[in-house]
Amino acid sequence: MRIGMVGLGKMGANMTRRLIDKGHEVVGFDLGTDARAAVAAYGADTASSLEELAAKLSAPRVAWVMVPSGKPTEETVASLGQHFEAGDLVIDGGNSNFKDAVPYATLLAERGVHFVDAGTSGGVWGLENGYCLMVGGSREAVAIAEPVFLALAPEGGYAHVGPVGAGHFVKMVHNGIEYGLMEAYAEGFEILSKADEYDLDLHEIAAIWRYGSVVRSWLLELAELALRPGAGLEDIEPFVVDSGEGRWTLEAALERDVPVPVIAASLFRRYESREDNSYGLRLLAALRNQFGGHAVIRADTKASS
Repeated sequence: MRIGMVGLGKMGANMTRRLIDKGHEVVGFDLGTDARAAVAAYGADTASSLEELAAKLSAPRVAWVMVPSGKPTEETVASLGQHFEAGDLVIDGGNSNFKDAVPYATLLAERGVHFVDAGTSGGVWGLENGYCLMVGGSREAVAIAEPVFLALAPEGGYAHVGPVGAGHFVKMVHNGIEYGLMEAYAEGFEILSKADEYDLDLHEIAAIWRYGSVVRSWLLELAELALRPGAGLEDIEPFVVDSGEGRWTLEAALERDVPVPVIAASLFRRYESREDNSYGLRLLAALRNQFGGHAVIRADTKASS
């Protein structure tokens, strides 16, 4: 099918490439001309405005929005609603707050346009491995774009999890769990790094834990990459940013009287990192860079700033 991709950053550009590889046609839009040129070189059609993007799609038009959450997403969804018609579909695949989904859907419904919120996980590795997709919306709306969901996800990695808002809610909790898992790895390797009496090879330990261990996971595989000699872990500042989803998970838990001590502690640890210096926090920052391509602060950069 033919789909518009709005936002051609790390995620949007790679998703565009994966869709083209799977035989779909993509019209890409981004404010940056270089970003548009990059996907055009890979075979995508491009548009210099959302109005042009809408004109290059045929009914039912489908546009996938991959821009920063908050006001950029809100403005993009509203603008697409002005250029789309009844029966068309807008998908928000960014890290939006689940509470924003119903207002977006209500706004678009005034023009008969469908809305789907697609929690998307996979980071910079999604191009090769596929993206786990947690999709919220009506059955009618989801069915319109299901060929795209199946193309983006690995086998077994896509589900229609519920009505509008459910997709981003599930993805939010997913990220909250991710916070806790990453913090546990960071703390464990911090202890290992302080065991000077054993002269431990932390990369070797991360490597063997990937096989047969009960703590093996994809995050551990990424930790092994970050701990490889020459990977530059020692040059990363232990400053860990949070995207907002950990906070939202904690808020959702408080609203539902659910105790989440691990997720809460991992979120507060990120706040603490902005005034701390530890091996574990360096690894935590490196893990975010490994799976999501999130920027890290390097010691040489900080020293020169």
